[in-house]
Formats: sequence, C-alpha cells, structure tokens
Amino acid sequence: MNPWLSIVFAAGLAVSGAFGQTVENVLLVVNESATISRRIGEYYVHKREVPLQNFCRIRTTDAEEISRAVYEYEIERPIARYLKSHRLEDKILYIVTTLGVPLKIRGAGEGMGTESAAVDSELTLLYGKLKGATFRTAGLVPNPFYGKMQARFQHPQFPIYLVTRLAGYDFHDVEAMIDRSLDARNRGKFVFDLKASDSDGGNAWLREAAQALPKERVVLDETSQVLYNLRDVIGYAAWGSNDRDRKQRRLGFQWLPGAIVAEFVSTDGRTFARPPDSWNITTWEDRAHLFAGSPQTLTADYIREGASGCSGHVYEPYLAATPHPQYLFPAYFSGRNLAESYYVSIPGLSWQNIVVGDPLCKIGKPQ
Repeated sequence: MNPWLSIVFAAGLAVSGAFGQTVENVLLVVNESATISRRIGEYYVHKREVPLQNFCRIRTTDAEEISRAVYEYEIERPIARYLKSHRLEDKILYIVTTLGVPLKIRGAGEGMGTESAAVDSELTLLYGKLKGATFRTAGLVPNPFYGKMQARFQHPQFPIYLVTRLAGYDFHDVEAMIDRSLDARNRGKFVFDLKASDSDGGNAWLREAAQALPKERVVLDETSQVLYNLRDVIGYAAWGSNDRDRKQRRLGFQWLPGAIVAEFVSTDGRTFARPPDSWNITTWEDRAHLFAGSPQTLTADYIREGASGCSGHVYEPYLAATPHPQYLFPAYFSGRNLAESYYVSIPGLSWQNIVVGDPLCKIGKPQ
C-alpha cells in the first residue's frame, strides 16, 4: 500500500465518529412546477423525516438545460432568500435537488474556460456568496474540501454547500434509491476495472483506490476484459464507455444497498430522459445512434440497475476534474456519508459534476 494513502486511510478511520451530520443539516429543494419533483420531495421528507423548515420550494422550468439568467433568478436567488429568511445559512451543509429541477446551465466559451456548468455544482458556491464572496463564471473554482480526508466538513472552515441530486429515470427509480440508502451496510466488494491502455493517469488512480482498501474487499481487474454480472458490489469505478472493450450498456451487477459508482466519462450525466431499452453505447463516429447528443454511458442506468449513488458530468469535465477514486472509496469505507465522500474526491466546483444520491447515505463500520 502507498504509505501516504495508509496514513490517510488510518486517519479517516480514526475520525469516522466525527462524521455525524444529520437531516437537520439538509436543505431539500423541490420545483413546484414539476410533479415528479414534488413527489420525490414528499417521499424523501417522509422517509428521512426532514424538518419542514428545511423544505425549500422554488418555481422554475422543468427543462434540463437553462440559461445562466434562469439559474440565477429562478434557482439560486430563491434558495438564497429561503436560507436567509429561515436563518439556515450556516446550519445547512447539504443541498438536495430533485428530478425536475433543471440539470445544467448553458454558457459561452469552450474547454476549461467555458461558462457552462451543472446546476448542482454551481449551487455549491452559494454559501460563499451569502457571505459576500464573488466567483468568476468561466472555468472551475477550486474545491476547498478536495482531498481533506481527515477534516470534519463544517462551516465556516469549508465555505461551500455539498449538493446532491435525487434523480433517476422516473419516480420509482428514485424511491428505490432512497430506500436502499436507508438499508446501506458496510459489506461486499469494491470493484475497480482498468482499461487495457491509459496514458492519462486514470488507471493509476484506480490502483491507488484498490490499495487503500482491505485486500479481501477488493476486485481489481487489470486486463482488457470488462467485468460483467458480478454479485455483492458496494463500490465500482471504471472507464465506462471510454473503455473500448466495453460493448454493453448495462453491467448486470447485483448491487448491495449503499453501493456507489464513479466513471471517467465525459457526458454520463447529460440527461435523465430514459433511452429506449434497445439503445446501446456506441462511438462518436456512429452519429445515427447517439442518445441526447452522446454515445456514452448514463449515470441513471446505474441507479436503475440498483446503485445508491453515482457521479456524472453534464458536459466535458476533462479527466483531471472527475471524481478521484483514491479519495472517494476510502472516504466512504471509513465512515463518510455519500455527499462528503464524493466531494472530498472532486477537485473543482462551478463545473460539470453532478452527484446522484441521498447525501446522508453511509455504510458505517465493516460488518
């Protein structure tokens, strides 16, 4: 095991008892204009016993892609007013959006200088804005919580909100995901599936993640073969459709309650519209068979299959800004909740990342 990661892992276990935030720290955001958003919100409030003062209702379009003006006037400002009027700015640590709340902000520019971003990633900056901070709209903003494996997430030390989304292809997908989150336990295998060749570093991150977890809990595949139909999976990271050897859209895994997923895929969070069952992942050259403008794997497929959490990207994030598995999975194993585990692994905010799942989902101590 990498000595540095050994230290991080041990420290994480030592302070796991400090990761005790509760539903009192969650703000639930529902779009009153979307029936699906209201249904999900009501179900989550019931199952998690969310305090009613932590239930924020906004009214905006249910379109997945919006302009920055719509984001600012119909999403960010109403949430900011709600937090201020209820004196929740510091108490709230996690914001939970729901299917039916817009997903992505259309912006000018390209590459690392684009003004496009995920709604949820943009919302992470709201705490700082409430305290008077200003941020550029082009490019990503460094995440102050990234890599802080030993630190308790709290304000004002970390001046951001951690934002996750309760979403899937339909209400039943989200309902089942919430139920699984409540049944999460620390058991099963963490699966890391490397691709045949990688010059960018992602395979090295997957190896580091595997080395930072108990050997008996890890499946590490370094061959060109893609893993399908595994059982008792509690964590999974791979290249998705960026692995040329992957030919199937669905993995066919048996996911345990609390299972989380991360992939190095550019557009897996691009939509929550459900593709035809006959649709399969393909290549960019196969223009006739793109879905929602892309041939790549979809975050929502993992939720439909039985995962309890999954990251994704609404537009091109570039590999360096995707969740780093060598932080994500050791954090989750050591006691962090879903929201903190993902955000401790994500380098930038106001960017293309989304995190799907109940922020409070956690697997606890190993069984």
